Amino acid sequence: MYKQLSDRFGPLVTIGILLVMLLWLVLLVILPQILMIDYSLKPNLPPSQLGGINDNYTLSNYATLLDNQIHQSIFFKTIWSSVLVTACTLMLCYPLAYYLAKVATPRQAALCVLLLIIPFWINEILRTFSWFIILSYRGPLNAMLLGIGLIDRPIRFLSGDGGVIIGMVYAYILFMVFPLYNAIESLDSNQIKAARNLGSGWIRTHYRIIIPHAKPGIATGCIMVFMLSAGSYAVPALLGSPGSRWFTQIIYNWFFEGGDWNQGAAYAFILLLLCIGFIVLVMRLFKVGLGDIAR
Repeated sequence: MYKQLSDRFGPLVTIGILLVMLLWLVLLVILPQILMIDYSLKPNLPPSQLGGINDNYTLSNYATLLDNQIHQSIFFKTIWSSVLVTACTLMLCYPLAYYLAKVATPRQAALCVLLLIIPFWINEILRTFSWFIILSYRGPLNAMLLGIGLIDRPIRFLSGDGGVIIGMVYAYILFMVFPLYNAIESLDSNQIKAARNLGSGWIRTHYRIIIPHAKPGIATGCIMVFMLSAGSYAVPALLGSPGSRWFTQIIYNWFFEGGDWNQGAAYAFILLLLCIGFIVLVMRLFKVGLGDIAR
């Protein structure tokens, strides 16, 4: 990496870039995580007891999750729902990415990309709230379904996790479609033509040629969508019902409503460890390394 940057920008500029990157990494990533771990290993004490005999490292904050069955169920539901969001986003974006990379003309691809990007010029809260309006009991979706006769009474789309899943798939679609597009676009189209000329069907062509080539893009998209979904707060807060709480909402409550930063830090660190485990699992599943993902 140093040699590539040095050849392009020169040694002095390269050293400056690397120092800025190192400073950013230390101040905004490493130190906050160390501080969070330190908070998570200490009890929540009033200021008068800080530094006293009770201010010792303990695993009691982590044990809270093991003792609280409600929080456990919300934690596992958050993980399962994040995996579902990732799978739905992948199934939606793969055909779209293939169309943009190998089927659409440059003008058609540019138009589709523009149509994908324009909605994201609006704040995420407003985009999520638009889905709240669409999926509401007397919203446009129910009105349309009633109008064409598919249903005889409005459906409560926001009564469970369905609205949250739909909102997250929409919110994070770009984080899946662009890595897939970049991976598929680099595939030589002659390989697809050769497979078709040799009698391979479309399913077999995708399974044997396109998907293996696109594995780094698939892995990158899955990692990004899963981590964003597992760590989302705005979407479940706006589109979720009282019975469909997200684990991030519990963390938020510990920090800003319960006033127990130590417990919130423990919960946040548990979620971080799970996201790291998901990254490792995806990399092993698709047999890709960090270099392949970073391309």
